[in-house]
Amino acid sequence: MSPFKTPERLASWIGVCPGNNESAGKRKHGHIRKGNYYLRRILCECAHAAVRSKGTTFQSKYQSKRSKKGNKRALIMIVHNIVRMIFLVLNKKAPYRDPKIDYVAESAQKCLRRWIMFAVNDPKWEIQATNLETGEVLQSESLKLSA
Repeated sequence: MSPFKTPERLASWIGVCPGNNESAGKRKHGHIRKGNYYLRRILCECAHAAVRSKGTTFQSKYQSKRSKKGNKRALIMIVHNIVRMIFLVLNKKAPYRDPKIDYVAESAQKCLRRWIMFAVNDPKWEIQATNLETGEVLQSESLKLSA
C-alpha cells in the first residue's frame, strides 16, 4: 500500500471516488472516474454481498443512502467504504471488526452446547436442573442430554 499514501488515493486509482463537478454554485454531474475496471467490478460484487449480509454496517449505510441517491450510487458509496476499509486493514495489519456485530455473544452462542456437555460430563461439576416456572429441582432421571 506504499504507493497510495491515503485511502482516498487508492479509491481514486480504482475509480470509485465521488465526482464533484460544480460551477457557479450549480452541481452538474457526479460520475465516477475512469480507473481500474476489473478491480472496480470485483469490488462491486463484494459490495453486493456486503449489503445483503444482515446486521452489518454496510447494509445499514446502503439502506440509508439508497432512498436518497438510488441503487447504483448507493452501491458505489459502499464500494468506496470497502476500499477505505481494505486500505486501513492492510496498513494496520489487523483483522476487520464490524462495529455492529457482537463477536463475543456470537462466539458464546456457537460454543454453548459444547460447554454444557463438558460441564455435565465433568465429575467436578455438580449440575442441578430447575424448572424456571415453578422453581423445583428436576430429577436426574428425567433429564435427557445428548451430544
